[in-house]
Amino acid sequence: MRILLTNDDGINSEGLTQLYLKLKRNNDVIVCAPEAEQSAVGHAITLNRPLRVKKVTRSGKFIGYAVSGTPADCVKIAVRSLLEQPPEMVISGINYGPNLGSDILYSGTVSAATEGTILGIPSVAFSLATKKNGNFKTAADIAGKVISILKTASLPDGILLNVNIPAVAKSRIRGISITKQ
Repeated sequence: MRILLTNDDGINSEGLTQLYLKLKRNNDVIVCAPEAEQSAVGHAITLNRPLRVKKVTRSGKFIGYAVSGTPADCVKIAVRSLLEQPPEMVISGINYGPNLGSDILYSGTVSAATEGTILGIPSVAFSLATKKNGNFKTAADIAGKVISILKTASLPDGILLNVNIPAVAKSRIRGISITKQ
């Protein structure tokens, strides 16, 4: 699957790194994320200054792009300008801290997934429900399971998933529950 991976915590965040490492095993993953943290920017887009795009490599291999804008900018510029083909899915995260209730209005993580949905691409936002000592490797494993399910069960048009992963040992996670916001 062709996946566009983004976030609001920035290109160098641990959550994005762990999710990238998990997803790249079985998918074609390209990253386009803010060059710096953009938490709580909501669905802002950049209008009054030029967006700068830099290629990013890790261990000598190209992984994607860092953008001098917001999470929504990253999705928009990747889909409209940087990618040769549109992604089959937009994945945002893994965010540090939960996105619950009215927090989703401010969340750059959820807004990146919202931008993908607006562009007609199935999209998911992942957050780890803790503000300290988060195990992003476990969260990436859970995210990988959700994405595997979505490969066979598509999302309805105009619907995105906002997934909050509890900050507990993997053995304590008993399943996945779906609800409406």
